[in-house]
Amino acid sequence: MKIVVLDGYTENPGDISWAPIEALGEVAVYDRTAYAESPLIAERIGDADVAVTNKTPISRETLSRCPNLKAIAVLATGYNVVDTAAAREKNIPVMNVPVYGTDNVSQFAIGLLLEACSHIGAHSDSVFAGEWKARGEFCYWNSPLIEVSGKTAGIIGLGRIGYNTALVLNALHVHVLAYDKYPSDRGREVAEYVDLDTLFARSDFVFLHCPLFPEVAGIINRDNIAKMKDGVILINNSRGGLVNEKDLAEALNSGKVAAAALDVVSTEPIRDDNPLLSARNCIITPHISWATREARERIMQTTAENIRAFQNGSPVNVVNE
Repeated sequence: MKIVVLDGYTENPGDISWAPIEALGEVAVYDRTAYAESPLIAERIGDADVAVTNKTPISRETLSRCPNLKAIAVLATGYNVVDTAAAREKNIPVMNVPVYGTDNVSQFAIGLLLEACSHIGAHSDSVFAGEWKARGEFCYWNSPLIEVSGKTAGIIGLGRIGYNTALVLNALHVHVLAYDKYPSDRGREVAEYVDLDTLFARSDFVFLHCPLFPEVAGIINRDNIAKMKDGVILINNSRGGLVNEKDLAEALNSGKVAAAALDVVSTEPIRDDNPLLSARNCIITPHISWATREARERIMQTTAENIRAFQNGSPVNVVNE
């Protein structure tokens, strides 16, 4: 069986092994292939039986040019880069990795909140720049320091990651509100379920932990920001498309939103014209919440198991049945 990995670098920049997948057939690994529609994608898939992708798109047009392709494995939970309907029409299962980074993504979300409230990195940078010595004081702060204890956090999407984030927030003595289409008894143990408008009105911190579905695309927009408390802090390490970036930049610059801490943006890598790059009090990291070595090893192992199950005639983690 021929297997091609289209964009393997972010999964494995060299610190883990492709051995679990290499054990399954003849494997070609490309570090990078286009992140936009390109004839190169079909050329690289060629006559492979299985295509493995992270963010390289596999469109209907690409599928039409790859008649030997029998399965697609996505090195992630999100699979919007694949035209799943077109794949289903060709009886090509699309398999994802449903669980791999619950702990580290919620860890990163809490880290973003603490950075927005305590400005640890910015103050460290100022010390190394000589500001502490120049001031001559035993302490100083360049930005307001915010105590999280006693505040209220609203989590949009109380799935696995949202639940874990709520657990940590509980330990920090933060009251947690949650908005989710599917409330559960487990969720009620860590959060108070409310409607979306109530969440916006009562939350000091708003966390986005939901997938990018059409009904929530751009959910952080001018109208919804107006429903929020003055001085709210936004945390997003889910999907950039959940945020209208122009509206958020305006709210940051006006002070309506006190700070935003983001690990994702609408177009990645970020473009020079992204309005958040010049907005006040905005922290942006390069989509790394998921990228601990431990999590990437789990992705590798699950992807190998997905391909093996397909080889054995019983594919698992199929998202386009």
